[in-house]
Parts: sequence; C-alpha cells; structure tokens
Amino acid sequence: MTYMIIGIILFLATHSVRLFADGWRSRTIAAIGEPKWKGVYSLLSLAGFVLLVWGYGEARLAPMVLYNPPLFTRHIAGLLMLLSFILLAAANVPGNAIKAGIGHPMVAGVKVWAFAHLLANGTLADVLLFGSFLAWAIVNFVASRKRDRAAGVNYPRGDAKQLVLTIGAGTAMWVVFAFWLHRILIGVAPFG
Repeated sequence: MTYMIIGIILFLATHSVRLFADGWRSRTIAAIGEPKWKGVYSLLSLAGFVLLVWGYGEARLAPMVLYNPPLFTRHIAGLLMLLSFILLAAANVPGNAIKAGIGHPMVAGVKVWAFAHLLANGTLADVLLFGSFLAWAIVNFVASRKRDRAAGVNYPRGDAKQLVLTIGAGTAMWVVFAFWLHRILIGVAPFG
C-alpha cells in the first residue's frame, strides 16, 4: 500500500501545482519554457500514476475490508459512471452546453468517478484511492470556478448538435469500458 500512497501523493501533488503554487508555476514556465515544464510535469504524473496503479494492485491481493457495500450500490455506481464518461466527453467536445454550464467537466467527472467507486467498494485501499481523488477534485473544482469568475471567463453556450455528440461519445465510452475494458484493465467486471 506504500507505493499506492506515494503514487497518490505524487500524482495529485503534480496536478495541484496550479492550485497551491500558481505564481511559482508561472515563473518556472517562464524560466525553463513550456515544453520542458510539460515534459517534467508529464514524467512526474506518469511516475505517480504507475506507482498508484502498482500499489493499488498489490493492496487488492490482501484487502482490508472497512465496509461491505450493498449489491445495489454497484448499479448506482454504474449509472454514475455513465455521467462521469459524459462529463469526460464534455471536456473534449468543443462547443457543448455541458462545458458551458459546468466550466470544468473533466474535474467534475473525476468527482463523480471517485464518489461512484466509494459507493461500490469498501476496502482501505479503495477509500484511500477514491477518497483522495474525491477530495482533490472537490478542491480543484471550487478553485477553478473561483479562478474563472475572477478572470471573467465565459464558456460558449454550445449547440444541440454538440450536446448530442457529447452525450453519444460519453455513452459509447461508458459501454466499451463497463462491458469490456474494465474487466481487462482492472480485473473486475462491473456488471457480472
């Protein structure tokens, strides 16, 4: 579990620099250039991700159960994950109404993803992993919205075609992941 905790800290710390040290971030980018900044950022993020995945995999071999969620929570988690995938799509489909309304749909999607997994899983590793990401996403979302308001950021309203495309893309990603990739990558079939 130690590797998972180190990975979570490294991954989330890397993704929190703008939240807690935006001035230092801006000065560093100005000093070393954006390509080098992105390279270092990417390497640290990847190292954190690898450590948390590896550590989580090891923790699953000897789980410490904190609570046993009722079976129906898996179904709720499945529906919440549909919403999470639609939010992920909204972050990447230009000109959609979801991004216009939420502003930061990817971070909102992480919140939903983490909450859904906390509902359906009850081991110590699950609580540490998904609870950390939920706390990070809440803080990040609030800070990002506050930064947008201070800067006067307005997102384009979007049109119906882009909204339908966003919902369709998110739903397609959810179907592929829920019924195929989750079992291959995570080793658990969400729906049986």
